[in-house]
Amino acid sequence: MLEAIDVSYRAGGRELVHGLSARFEPGQLHLIMGPNGAGKSTFIKLLSRLLRPSGGRVVYAGRDAAEWADSELATRRAVLSQAMELAFPLSVHEVVKMGRYPHFGGRPSRHDEAICQEVMDFFDVAVLADRSYATLSGGEQQRVNFARVLAQIWEPMPQGHRYLFLDEPLTFLDIRHQLDFMKKVRAFGRAPDVVTVGVVHDLGLAARFADRLILMRDGGIAAQGPAETVLTRDLVRAVFDVEPSFVPASDGRGVHLVFD
Repeated sequence: MLEAIDVSYRAGGRELVHGLSARFEPGQLHLIMGPNGAGKSTFIKLLSRLLRPSGGRVVYAGRDAAEWADSELATRRAVLSQAMELAFPLSVHEVVKMGRYPHFGGRPSRHDEAICQEVMDFFDVAVLADRSYATLSGGEQQRVNFARVLAQIWEPMPQGHRYLFLDEPLTFLDIRHQLDFMKKVRAFGRAPDVVTVGVVHDLGLAARFADRLILMRDGGIAAQGPAETVLTRDLVRAVFDVEPSFVPASDGRGVHLVFD
């Protein structure tokens, strides 16, 4: 369980988000959406403890996020940020192995190496293992970073939850890899101990894959709940200032959104 309770955040004399309250259950895919400047990335940074709230609380499994030691949280919380730059050359395998750093001291064990191989296979980047990360395309780098992030929380903890945060993870990906990523994240997040929260821009993908949506506007929450109650014509028009049409998916699961 992850919970935000009346969370706010101020920076540069401005209140970027305010009055944010939401619950994030394990085993479900929670997606945050909204127009540019709505506060989405600020909210997920507060949830993942990359930022500390100016007011309110973020609670992990009944404990205030501020009470967790960095080392303790690092073994159960993984964050995929919008961009990752390396100041020195590393191979793909070495980048993925960075996700295991919280779990070993001086040297990775065979078990750590096995997990790295599993996540590289999971995201179809094992063939790139010996390539320099800097030589990869943006989409390839993003897939490598997916593997790195999941390596950090690949296995269940002896007790408690694992937390996965994804800030605009579909950047640089073509449509095939976007769909593949969403399917794999949803499958991973079905585990009963995994809490998954992401920020995405594509309303159609959100409608298809999310269990619950949070729709943000002007630093607050405009609506939250199942996709069918959040992505309504009136709310989409009010928040995004576009006119949507809803087309049922051919497989009967969710809808496609078309904009005039």
